[in-house]
This record gives sequence, C-alpha cells and structure tokens, in this order.
Amino acid sequence: MNLKNLLKKKSGIDAFLRWQRIELEQSRILNGRLFASINSSKGLVEDFEKIEFSVFSQLGDDGIIQYLIEQINFPNKYFIEFGVQNYMESNTRFLLMNNNWSGLIMDGSEEFINFIKNDYYYWKYNLTAKKLFITKDNINQAFLEEKVPQNPGILHIDIDGNDYWIWKSIEVVNPILVIMEYNSGFGDIRPITVPYVDDFERYNCHFSGLIFGASLQSLCDLAEEKGYYFIGSNSYGNNAYFVKKEYIGSLKPITCKVGYRLSNCRQNKNKEGNFTLELDENMIKTYPNVKVVNTRTGNLENLNE
Repeated sequence: MNLKNLLKKKSGIDAFLRWQRIELEQSRILNGRLFASINSSKGLVEDFEKIEFSVFSQLGDDGIIQYLIEQINFPNKYFIEFGVQNYMESNTRFLLMNNNWSGLIMDGSEEFINFIKNDYYYWKYNLTAKKLFITKDNINQAFLEEKVPQNPGILHIDIDGNDYWIWKSIEVVNPILVIMEYNSGFGDIRPITVPYVDDFERYNCHFSGLIFGASLQSLCDLAEEKGYYFIGSNSYGNNAYFVKKEYIGSLKPITCKVGYRLSNCRQNKNKEGNFTLELDENMIKTYPNVKVVNTRTGNLENLNE
C-alpha cells in the first residue's frame, strides 16, 4: 500500500472511531437524562449517594449536579471549571450538553486546550476553553478578561493543590454553587491545607502524591466566611458542595462531620514512583515532617503530630 492510500485509510479509521465515540456519548447522555428524571421524583434527598450517576463525571457528580439544578434557582446558567485536562472526564460537560449551560473551562496544558477546541461539541455550545496555569494572583483577572457573570451558577475547583488558596482569593465573582475537591486523608477535624506555592504539583510536593489540597473542615470554614452553607459530599469522598446562603431553599445545611466521606482511593506512590496499592488513609499517617498550614491560625504544623 502506498503512502497516499495509507493516509486515506488512517483518515477513514479516525473518522469511524470519532463517529463511534459520538454515538456512544449520545447514548450515555440519554441514559443520564433517564437517571435525572428518576432522581427528580425522589423529592428532598439528604444523602447524595442516592442520586449519584456518571455520564462524563468520574465519580457520580453528574447526578448530584442534576439534582441540585432542580433545587436551586440559578440566576445565570453559567459554569466555571478548573483543571479539566482534555474535558473527557469532567463535572460540567453533561451540564453543557444536556442542559445547554454556557461556561468557562481552564487548564494549564496547551495540548489539552487545543484538543477541546477541536472536539465536536466545542462549536455546538457556548463554551470557552482557556489555557491558564491558575494562581491566586491571576484568577480574578482571568474572570474579568472572559467577562464571566458576577453571579455564575456553578464554580468547580479541582486542581490537586492550591484549591483552598484559589477559592479564598476569588473576589470578582460570587458563584451560587461551589464544588470543591477536598483531601479526605487530612481528616474531618483539623482545618489544614498545603502551603501556597505558585507552581504547586502534588508529586513534587511529596513523592506519595497525597499531600495536596485542603481538609473538608478548612473548606467549611472558608465557606462560612464567604457566605455559603455546606450541603454534602459525593460518596467517594473527594468533592464537597457549598451553596450561597440566600439560595439554600429547601436544601439542608449540614456539619463537616456529618458530610465528611473517607475515600478508599489507593493513588499513593513510593519513593521509586510506583503505586503501592495501599489505602491512602493508612499511608498518609506514616509520613514524618510534612508541613501543613492551619487555616484558622495561619501557623505551620506537622501533618502527623
């Protein structure tokens, strides 16, 4: 086979695979609509585990978000999501394609952002993909440059590092619903987070990859400062949901202790860079001299005192 025919064949295969993926995703969206309809008939749900399902989300958050958009009166159907990588797995893509919300997504990788801009859904919906390595000093300017509504519907922060510090620094927008990744390995009592570093990367901070983000208590404290109620977590134990107090409606605020979920993840690595396959909650207790910030006092503390 000559080069020209080979290229034609490769192009045909790529087109077929792309068509297959689109068909599969459309099927998943239809299934998601069915699950969302079933959940809407359940009335008020106190445990988010009962309404979880995934279409594009990794861990059941599509179901939680679909439930909450039925419970909350959003003035703007606009979302913001950080750290989306190539957007194949995300917590806002089902919202974009099923509910026709608009939004801004950001990631520090130019390769990922270019992938998104060339994907089939990008021209179909009002989505903006921005390359930006987010810091506490550039986040507000990014929102202003992209003309983000002052009261966007949903903000989701999941950057495996400076999450607490980024939310704390946001001043120019007041989202109605905030979804924050938390580090369940930090427990449900101490208000702690990693020290702020502009170019934070979890496996550079500590070989295990487990020293990142903030505890749920730390995020609950920050939410109170910013005027939000904590209303629950996904069952996997990594995403917490906070709603602006004036939009609480029939939803029930809960305490950090009630809403905390311990993750059973095994994502930690040893010093050689290999996964140990030991539970993260067990391994994180074995690391000496790891410093974290107490967000109530501002002091550095040892993680394992």
